[in-house]
Amino acid sequence: MKVSGFTFVRNGIKLGYPVKEAIYSILPLCDEVVVVVGNSDDGTLNFIRGFNESKIKIIESIWDDSLRTGGRILAVETNKALEQVSPDSDWAIYIQADEVLHEGDYGKIKEAMHQYKDNTSVEGLLFKYKHFYGSFDYVGESLRWYRREIRIIRSNIGVFSYRDAQGFRKAPNEKLRVKLIDAYVYHYGWVREPKAMVKKNYSFSSLYHTDEWLEKNKQLTEEYDYSSIDALKLFEGTHPAVMHTRIAAKNWTFTHDISKNKFSLKDRFKRFVEKYTGWRPGEYRNYRII
Repeated sequence: MKVSGFTFVRNGIKLGYPVKEAIYSILPLCDEVVVVVGNSDDGTLNFIRGFNESKIKIIESIWDDSLRTGGRILAVETNKALEQVSPDSDWAIYIQADEVLHEGDYGKIKEAMHQYKDNTSVEGLLFKYKHFYGSFDYVGESLRWYRREIRIIRSNIGVFSYRDAQGFRKAPNEKLRVKLIDAYVYHYGWVREPKAMVKKNYSFSSLYHTDEWLEKNKQLTEEYDYSSIDALKLFEGTHPAVMHTRIAAKNWTFTHDISKNKFSLKDRFKRFVEKYTGWRPGEYRNYRII
């Protein structure tokens, strides 16, 4: 079984992305990892070159900053990486620059890839998510956080990155048939030093909105205000080993009183239904679980 990995990044250093941790978290599962590095001004390209890993294949890219509607540029860059995956790979593992896999899930991931390798009705594998917020101690508890997404695909069946690169579809525009596996993506997109979070938030918003919108809605403070979150819970478990150094270097403090979580009446109803049925009313699903 041959497995490829693929990802993309731009200005990963100054925007505080755990890009090294993301890449190293999939490296043990892959025979190659394609990394598309966009035109950066913070040394991201040389940083990744410095990994000196024979499995890593670096592709340089120039972002088309005119593709701002709906974050389309993110899918374009994802597809650039996907196009460079070896055509004879059985599976391709996608990881975004703020996502990390836990080594404790490697066995389950490998088992699933072997189990469904020759079952062509399975076009992808669906992962569960842990969304960290504010610090490494809290995870999102409200329904605004997506709970599942495709992160392993068959790369040779016409799959392409969909919309803003959160998920995938198959040509011409079909949802993938997937199996849900008992493995998690640890999402650290909302855990940064507060000043870095302001920069990241502005950069991310610029991929979706016009300059006029950005000027009207720009944050006036230098540090991001994490306190506006609606609902969190304490994280129970261990972080991926590749994250330990980053976690130890954390230089800010964020606390949240989980007894004061703010759920709307609608969210309370949806949470009740999900708890007793496993079904989340109104959930966006860009896949078909089989």
